[in-house]
Amino acid sequence: MSTISDSGPTADDALQRLKEGNARFVAGTATFPTVQKEVLANLVKGQRPYATILSCSDSRVPTELIFDAGFGELFVIRVAGNVLSPEIAGSLQYAGRHLHTPLFVVLGHTHCGAVTAAIDTRLRGTRQDSRIQLLVERILPGLEDLDPELTPEAMLAQAVEANVRWTMRQIFETPEGRERQAEGRVKLLGAIYEIETGVVRFLA
Repeated sequence: MSTISDSGPTADDALQRLKEGNARFVAGTATFPTVQKEVLANLVKGQRPYATILSCSDSRVPTELIFDAGFGELFVIRVAGNVLSPEIAGSLQYAGRHLHTPLFVVLGHTHCGAVTAAIDTRLRGTRQDSRIQLLVERILPGLEDLDPELTPEAMLAQAVEANVRWTMRQIFETPEGRERQAEGRVKLLGAIYEIETGVVRFLA
């Protein structure tokens, strides 16, 4: 993450655009553009997305669509379970240093399969396939306070939010994350996309 020029949108501006886009998506009035040659021609010159979104790879969570964002407006990093790895951290660093996005969002979602697998491993010791297990192990530290007395549905909801907050914590604890927090010009927020409704709920 990095600072932004005074001519660009603020983090609050970017957050408002995300909220308004999601409201249009939920209301059925989204304006996601069709391909226009002039738009694509302008993008050849460079990109200036107003927000960076780290979201899950789940096919039910099409990030640009749920925020009704056009070409070049969002820098989207997708990985199962919206986990942080060195490669993901490198992409976030690129977005900050070179694209100067003022807002970063970690976006989880209801019914997340990666988080479900992590719960299964935590409660029952289930081993996943080799590379899936590596992914699950990146989620498990965030589930230490999971309440085993909850219903399966409530437990998954708690775990999805806990996983988002765990990824945010890891980003905050990087040297760049601490530096950007001190500057106060770049925001990192968590959010949950509700597959049932299409609504994005931003975490306090």
